[in-house]
Amino acid sequence: MNNKFYTVCGITEINGKILLVRHSYGTAKDRILLPGGYVTENEIPTVAVEREILEETGVNASVRSLMAMQFKSNQWCAVFIMNYISGMPISDGYENSEVLLLTAEEAVKRDDITNMSREILTAYINEYSELYKSKYIPASASKENYVIFGV
Repeated sequence: MNNKFYTVCGITEINGKILLVRHSYGTAKDRILLPGGYVTENEIPTVAVEREILEETGVNASVRSLMAMQFKSNQWCAVFIMNYISGMPISDGYENSEVLLLTAEEAVKRDDITNMSREILTAYINEYSELYKSKYIPASASKENYVIFGV
């Protein structure tokens, strides 16, 4: 079950270029944005962003850090910095019609980028803070259902 109130996206850099997708539906239709999506029921955000990037682009990436959190009164979105692992970027042909690799500087200048992606990538270009993923896991949890950043 998808939960439209909890979302994730990730910045994945491949050879100096940022992985972006051209959305094929909704308010972002035909615009480019960072890949991401909904957190499913009982899924933690780090697992969700890795799954979403793989599903949408064919790229395997792992979470390095938490860059930002967006909050609305009825929704949040976690923005992660990803480590590229493997895979050749390709559109899923469903949620997106195209996968692009652009430098952050190129992306923010485009008219067809979403405002949120522009703001995130502008921060990425400039100084930004990262909360790094800790290796700490309490005895009451497992790596599949627990993650903490910044400690």
